[in-house]
Amino acid sequence: MGEPLRIGVLSTAKIARHYVIPAIRQSSHCRVEGIASRNSVRAKETASEFDIPRSYGSYEALLADSRIDAVYIPLPNHLHVEWSVKALEAGKHVLCEKPIGLNAGEARQLKAASDRFPSLKVMEAFMYRYHPRWKRVAEIVQAGGLGEIRAVHCYFSYYNTDPENYRNKSGMGGGALMDVGCYAVSVARLIFGREPETVTGASDIDPEFGIDRLTSGLMSFGSGSSVFTCSTQAHNDQYVNVYGTEGMIELDQPFNPDFSQETTFRMVNSAGTSIESFAPCNHFTLQADAFSECISSNTPPPLSLEDSIANMAVIDQLLS
Repeated sequence: MGEPLRIGVLSTAKIARHYVIPAIRQSSHCRVEGIASRNSVRAKETASEFDIPRSYGSYEALLADSRIDAVYIPLPNHLHVEWSVKALEAGKHVLCEKPIGLNAGEARQLKAASDRFPSLKVMEAFMYRYHPRWKRVAEIVQAGGLGEIRAVHCYFSYYNTDPENYRNKSGMGGGALMDVGCYAVSVARLIFGREPETVTGASDIDPEFGIDRLTSGLMSFGSGSSVFTCSTQAHNDQYVNVYGTEGMIELDQPFNPDFSQETTFRMVNSAGTSIESFAPCNHFTLQADAFSECISSNTPPPLSLEDSIANMAVIDQLLS
């Protein structure tokens, strides 16, 4: 690989400052070259904090800079597709936070825009898929280590009632399903390796914010099903359990593990009970590496826009 990919960050959002920018700083494949905010002072302060060479007082200014190869977009959900398309039109590759858009229709609009720029890569940022623990789980499932998959159970919640947080604003694509339930949908589709045949969802709507503060879903895959609950107003917890005809796997903290600690999963099958352990790693760094590598090698992104569209289509059904 030649020179590191030069990434510009559109916004000083918390996920960028706390997770993605520090993670990219650990990568040898890419670097944060610039950061933009609609508040130039905030952009300068963030650039200084993370030793980022350039700051911009507008997103447009960053996109106009030829020294930026690609952008990472951690903007509120309702701005994902708009700024992804603008980045493509400015000649930049795009790594966009999940969910890719507000619905499958928006995701298809992004795909249509991407098709106009075949030399540019667009990838949704589902960071968990790059963790070696999840790669190993997928490997076991695909090799038949659990037999035929019958069920995937998922729970993901935290507590947030801040009225200023975009996750509590319906017009900005807030709510539990869009923020954390999208992981449950993604995991079920990954494990079953196909799309659900029928989808049913039930939500509890916050009377003040108008967003789903809790959603439960049932996805039927024919020979098996997946159930999940996600919430923005419940005790902070997360787990995934996978059940097959010949065994099961359980994972704690499947999406946000402590980067400084080893991770594990427990598997039970005909060979008995086993624990597999994985060295500490940052899956945000691994995601940035994968994004950079698909650009340098001119290969398809490991998570395609077709996959992102399919994930949004299930979310649409859960909300219908």
